Amino acid sequence: MFENVIKHYLDFPKPGIDFIDVLPFLQDKESFRQVVNEIDRLTTAPNVATVEARGFLFAAPLLSVSEHVKNIVPFRKKGKLPHAEGDLVKVEIMKEYGSDELFYRRSDFAACEPNGDFIDITLIDDLLATGGTVEGIIDSLQQQTIDGKKIRIKEFIFLVELPALGGRKILEATAPVHSLMSLEGVE
Repeated sequence: MFENVIKHYLDFPKPGIDFIDVLPFLQDKESFRQVVNEIDRLTTAPNVATVEARGFLFAAPLLSVSEHVKNIVPFRKKGKLPHAEGDLVKVEIMKEYGSDELFYRRSDFAACEPNGDFIDITLIDDLLATGGTVEGIIDSLQQQTIDGKKIRIKEFIFLVELPALGGRKILEATAPVHSLMSLEGVE
């Protein structure tokens, strides 16, 4: 359905990588609207966590179009998230082409709508490959208690999944995985 909108860049950012570019959705109003509506349909939690930078583009519109999404929690790269002392949490991640770090603020989760003893979230990102980015996020969030509440991931939503890289198997142990596009045979 959406496969004709994305673009591929072979050998970017390094040889052997087939970079999947979802930014062309920003050049097609109707396709963008359909993607955001589909993400909204799949989202069950009132709080959404999303990863810099492409995840922001597809999660943020939910605040305007969704009846049930109330908050967005950003995961950002080093030096990009202003914070008070003791508020910032570092997440070590392993991407398909190297290690990296992301950061989030505990206060952003404290501002989320709770559900009893939990803060329920939907995690949205643009691409599921090896699952290394989200696996790092899961490990970090499972260690957090915010105002006496545990963070519970209700589902993962990705625009594109590369099944050959096996990320789904890692994440399904935590919550259901939804992808809007599955690109078989792409690694």
